[in-house]
Amino acid sequence: MRQRFVGRSGLQVSRIGLGTMTWGRDTDEYEAREQLTSFVDAGGTLLDTAASYGASEELVGALIGEVVARDDVVLATKAGIVARGETWTTDVSRGRLLTTLDRSLSRLGTDYVDLWQIHTWLPGLPLDETLSAVDLAVASGRARYAGISNYCGWQTAKAAGWQQAWPGRSQLVSTQVEYSLLQRGIEREVVAAADDFGLGILAWAPLAAGVLTGKYRSGTPSDSRGAVAELSADVGAHLDERGRGIVDAVCKAADGLGLAPVEVALAWVRDRPGVTAPIVGARTAGQLRSTLTAEDVELPAEIVAALDDVSAIGVGYPERLRGSG
Repeated sequence: MRQRFVGRSGLQVSRIGLGTMTWGRDTDEYEAREQLTSFVDAGGTLLDTAASYGASEELVGALIGEVVARDDVVLATKAGIVARGETWTTDVSRGRLLTTLDRSLSRLGTDYVDLWQIHTWLPGLPLDETLSAVDLAVASGRARYAGISNYCGWQTAKAAGWQQAWPGRSQLVSTQVEYSLLQRGIEREVVAAADDFGLGILAWAPLAAGVLTGKYRSGTPSDSRGAVAELSADVGAHLDERGRGIVDAVCKAADGLGLAPVEVALAWVRDRPGVTAPIVGARTAGQLRSTLTAEDVELPAEIVAALDDVSAIGVGYPERLRGSG
């Protein structure tokens, strides 16, 4: 698998990343081991988790060293979403973030993570407090690089600009955001902000909760994510008339190219401007292996243009001023 630099930093990752949100929940230890083995054998290096993913970090930590050497993976985690009782809340205060990082390191069984990401924005909390945790994490060696996640355009620019404006602060290198043929909202402002400040885009949900695989064209399979009550809303959000038209276009392109829809959809987002890597997740190793074949796919320009057209979103004033492209 080919490697890419994350934004304008020196950090290199595989151009497909492995997400582990289901590990320890829908994916047991056996399947997780098989997934990691398949991913590493394919040349993958970027392994993404989060403190809020339940048992994921512990399972990732147990498998690193057994399946792959620590230095052979780029280990990324996130902090900022915490459990309080049975509810999830956002807490990106300096104290909570650093405590969460220390607990993540313990669960992962490592002294450092390669990429530490602030999981979300919290209105009302001074941004400099959140970002001071980033500086402390990097200065102490607990994180090699830092990024953000789920920030809109102005939030991305403000955070990255703040870090670049003050000498000695740790510059942000990435932003992890939802991006797929069915969700192109980041093209309004986030992509431009990331490009201007040198952030690489890590795309989560590049297959739109599995909808872009085409599995929901004729109904909801009983063993699919759409059949799970707490996940069905993620699937249903893409099954409107527009979404079905996009999925049909992906499937038609796949048929014409002799590919699977998953390969077409993933290759499209992987090669979008500014994208470092899409992050793919799977319940089983078999699903993951069928996804990783997209590494060898290069879509013809006319197919890319057709998919761009059918999935286009409205971008106008003020994002696109007259004469600015």
